[in-house]
Amino acid sequence: MKLAKFILAIIMNSFILWASSQLISGFIISQNFLDILFLAFILTILNLILQPILKIIFSPIIILTLGIGILIVNGLILYLLDFLFTSITIQSIRALFYATLIFSLFNFIFYKATQSKK
Repeated sequence: MKLAKFILAIIMNSFILWASSQLISGFIISQNFLDILFLAFILTILNLILQPILKIIFSPIIILTLGIGILIVNGLILYLLDFLFTSITIQSIRALFYATLIFSLFNFIFYKATQSKK
């Protein structure tokens, strides 16, 4: 991943974290800008490192559900972020589900927008 794309991913994840905390009850993050930026940085790193591994592990489910299983992978990454850091709190499965939908949608859009054309 090029540096510009990495920085853009961090900015996008920062916005998504902030917007999710504003739109979803039960999805609470610290309103400190540096905390949001740090969480977005860690989320981007988890997406780069952990997401491909989880996609391989859950590939049968992803194939059987025609791609909807990706929501499980994204949900696990968000849950791990909640588990590791106190500056984010996901209070319910519903909040996790809605946040996962938002993250999945914007990650898909980001991937398509930054995909190199061959």
